[in-house]
Amino acid sequence: MKVYSNINDLPIFSNAVITTGSFDGVHTGHVQIIYQLLKEAEKINGTPVLITFYPHPKLIVQMEKKVLHILNTQDEKYKLLKYNGIENIVVVPFTRSFSELSANEYVKNFLVEKFKPAVIVVGYDHRFGNNREGNFDLLKSKEANFNFEVKEIPEHVLKNITISSTKIRTAILDGDIETAAIYLGYNYFFNGRIIEGNKLGRTIGYPTANLQIEDEYKLIPANGVYAVDVEYNNRMLKGMLNIGIRPTVDGKKRTIEVNIFDFDDDIYAEKMKVTLKKRLREEIKFDGLDALKNQLALDAFSAKKINE
Repeated sequence: MKVYSNINDLPIFSNAVITTGSFDGVHTGHVQIIYQLLKEAEKINGTPVLITFYPHPKLIVQMEKKVLHILNTQDEKYKLLKYNGIENIVVVPFTRSFSELSANEYVKNFLVEKFKPAVIVVGYDHRFGNNREGNFDLLKSKEANFNFEVKEIPEHVLKNITISSTKIRTAILDGDIETAAIYLGYNYFFNGRIIEGNKLGRTIGYPTANLQIEDEYKLIPANGVYAVDVEYNNRMLKGMLNIGIRPTVDGKKRTIEVNIFDFDDDIYAEKMKVTLKKRLREEIKFDGLDALKNQLALDAFSAKKINE
């Protein structure tokens, strides 16, 4: 797979078949678009090219409205796209000036000049250009002028994407990891770097690695305890994860801590991937460390049963 981030230095893609979008989550709806892109490219022996944007367009055009939460970091997104058959990704720097291109400029100076597409795969409700003035009909009207063909993504696929994205975010924020996995097509995960904590877990027999998530916009699930898989240094491990403020020890700052089963390596400053399997319970304030320790034993038992 090749990722191009300089749109002024792109190769000439033979019979380029392109589609654009944020593809956040690369979930089951997005996979249908990718399938159509690959299918159209196969028809004409063309090169499928997926065009995405960084930062997320909403950070530029809607930054004053609400906080943005993303399902994938850029690196996570690339790996998921590759897994689904994408070999060419173009990452467009999304700036205020780019967002202000007129619809005609977007077609001529961006799509045509940079990619010389044979086929453009878009949805019937696709909008582009300043004030979202461009649409599917405008692209269709340009086919003869610029020698490309526009292929429509079916309405039911686009609705599925919208519904899926909403359900995924809602489920994750509710801690319903299993529902999120159904719509994602995979278990939700995040990558983080291990930072030093207060080491309280060691004193009660459950040492934890404190994680600092790579991207500040990454969507973090609801507070609670989760059964997880851990990928560290090419090793696949099992464990349980706590997200929350640790009320039993009067914590105030939200932390993400993972207890890895049968593992005692010194891993500070290292990176790991954590995949969530199931939420075991809400975060609870216990009456002292002994009660917390007893509950952690039950949590560990439940997590190991799920991971068997």
